[in-house]
Amino acid sequence: MNDLRLLLPEPEKAELASHFAPIGRLLVDHGKIAQKDLVHALNLQGHIDAPLGDIMISEGLISKRDVLSALATQCRADGADLELEPPHPDMAGLLPAALCLRYGVVPWKQQGRTLFVATSSPSDFTQLRKALGARGTTLFPVIVDELQIQTHISRLYGAELAQKAATRVPAIESCRSWAAQGRHRSLWATTICCALLGLLLWAPAWTITVGLLWAVLTLLMTTVMKTAAFVAQITHKPPGRAERCDLRSAKFRLPRVSVLVPLLKEKEIAGQLIARLSKLTYPKSLLNVVLVLEQNDTLTRETIARTDLPDWMSVIEVPGAGDLTTKPRALNYALDFCRGSIIGVWDAEDWPEADQIERVVSRFNTAPDHVACLQGVLDYYNSRTNWLSRCFTIEYATWWRVVLPGIAKLGLVLPLGGTTLFFKRDALEKLGGWDAHNVTEDADLGVRLARHGYVTELLPTVTHEEATSRAWPWVRQRSRWLKGFLITYLVHMRHPGQLLRDLGLKRFLGLQTIFLATFSQFAAAPLLWSFWLTVFGVTHPVETTLGAPTLWVLAGLFIVSEGISLILGVYAVSGRAHRHLLAYVPTMMFYFTLGALASYKALWEMVRNPFFWDKTQHGVSHQTDPR
Repeated sequence: MNDLRLLLPEPEKAELASHFAPIGRLLVDHGKIAQKDLVHALNLQGHIDAPLGDIMISEGLISKRDVLSALATQCRADGADLELEPPHPDMAGLLPAALCLRYGVVPWKQQGRTLFVATSSPSDFTQLRKALGARGTTLFPVIVDELQIQTHISRLYGAELAQKAATRVPAIESCRSWAAQGRHRSLWATTICCALLGLLLWAPAWTITVGLLWAVLTLLMTTVMKTAAFVAQITHKPPGRAERCDLRSAKFRLPRVSVLVPLLKEKEIAGQLIARLSKLTYPKSLLNVVLVLEQNDTLTRETIARTDLPDWMSVIEVPGAGDLTTKPRALNYALDFCRGSIIGVWDAEDWPEADQIERVVSRFNTAPDHVACLQGVLDYYNSRTNWLSRCFTIEYATWWRVVLPGIAKLGLVLPLGGTTLFFKRDALEKLGGWDAHNVTEDADLGVRLARHGYVTELLPTVTHEEATSRAWPWVRQRSRWLKGFLITYLVHMRHPGQLLRDLGLKRFLGLQTIFLATFSQFAAAPLLWSFWLTVFGVTHPVETTLGAPTLWVLAGLFIVSEGISLILGVYAVSGRAHRHLLAYVPTMMFYFTLGALASYKALWEMVRNPFFWDKTQHGVSHQTDPR
C-alpha cells in the first residue's frame, strides 16, 4: 500500500459502504482469490460473526496486505503505515479516546479542515461520522492495519486509559481508598498486637482458650460447608463428560471471543503459549488472543519480539501508573481493546482443552440471560514433579472437583479462580471490570457478580497449568491469595446490612465461611495443632480453663474435621488421572503447615503494602501434554 503524503489539494468527502462493490468481488476481479475460494469464505460467514476479510486471512486464502488494499479501493482511500509515519501526539486532542476505541480508529494527520483518520473498517468509519454529526472538520479515511491502530491509540491516549483502568470499579466496591490509610492501618495493627501481647502476659491460659475457640468455630464453619458441598456433589453428580464439542452444525452465528493473557517478566513462556493455544479448534477468524504486558517489562517485550505471532494474537502494552503494577489493572486496560462479545482470561502457563472455546460459546448460547460468567476447571500438568506439587494438585482437585461444584449446587457465592474465566462482555463492563488494586481480583469479581444479580456457572472443561513446586514461591503465592481474600472480605463488609440484602442470608453466611473462616483457619492453625500436646502428656490450657470434657470435645471436632478432609481428598483423586496421588493424601496435614506462614506474611503486607503483587514465576517445571 502507498503512504499518504498530505501535499495534495483537500480531498472531497467520500461516501462509504454500500455504494461500492463488495470486497469479495473486488478481490476476485483483481485476481487475488478464486471464485470458489470466495464462495467458501461466504459460506463460512453465514454462521460465524466475522468480517469476510478476516475469514479469508484465517483460512489462508489471501494476505492481510491484499485485504487492506481492497478495503482502500472499496472506500476510495489511500493506505498508510503508522510505524513509518506515526501520528503526532497533538492528534490526541482531535478525537476522544472513547470514540477511537469504540470504532477502531485513530486520528492520523490534519490538513486544513480535513482530518485523516486511520481505520481498518470502512463501515466503522461510517458509524464514527454519524456519531460525530455535523462539525467543522471533514473526516477522511486512511486504511491501516488494525494492530497498528491499537498500538497508536495506546500511544496517544495511554495515560488517560491507564488512569481509567485503575479506577473503573466504583469506589464503594474497591479497596483503592486504602492507599491513603497507611498510618491508620499501622496504628490499628500496633494497637491490636500490643493488646494481644498484654492479654497473653495477664491471662495466658484464657487468651489461648479464646483464640482456640475461634479457631474451632471457623473450623466447624469450613467443615460444615465442605461436607454439605460434598453431599451435594455426590448426590447430584452430573453425567460423564460429553464428547468433544463441535459447532460446525450450530444453528446460531458463532460470536467473536477475546481472551486476555496477562504476562509479567516472562522469559520463555511466549513460544510455548503460542504452541498450546494453536491447538484450539475454534475458528481463528473469531478468536482474538490479547497478550497483555506492562510497558516497562523489557524482558517480556524482548521475548515476544523474538516470536512470530499469528494473526489472531495481538499485544497490548499497559502504560505505567506509579507503583501500581497489578494483573487486574492490566486486564482493565486491555479490555477496551478487545473485539469480542465474550471476554476470557488465561494465565501465561495455561494449557486449555482444544474445544474449550466451543464449550463456552455453546453454553452461553443456551444459558439464561443472568448467567454472566463461566468458570472452567483447573488442573496441573506437573503433579509428579515433587511432594509439594503432588500436594498442590490434591488440594486443588479437592477444591475444583468436589467442593466448588458442591458450593455451586448449594447456590452460594462462587469465588472465581484467576484463569479459565469467560464473561459476557456487557455484564463485565457494567460491573466496571476488575478492581485494579485487589490482589485477588477474581474472588472479588465473583462476589460483585453475585451482589449485582448475576450467576456464575462451572463449565466441564479443564485447563492445565503449573503447580508451584518450591516452598518459598508457594508461600509467596498463597500469601497473596490470603491477603486478597481478607481484603475482599473487608471491602464487602463495609456495609454488612446492604451485603445481607444483596445476597440473602444463606449466601451471606457462605461468604463469611469462604473468606473470613478460610483465612482464620490458616492464621489460627498453630492453635489447632496444640491439641497434639495432649498426646505427649502436656496439660493443655483449655483443660485448666474449661475443663477436660470441653478439651476432648474440641479435640474430637478437630479429629473429625481432619477425617472429613482425608475423605474428600481421597474421593477427589480416585479417578484415573489422579490415582497416583492417593498415597500422598494423608500427608496433606504437613503440607498445610506452610499456609500458616503464608497467612502471617499476608497480615504483614495488609498493613505495610496491601497492593503489592507477589509475582509467581512460571516455567519452573517441565511441561508435558496432559492429555
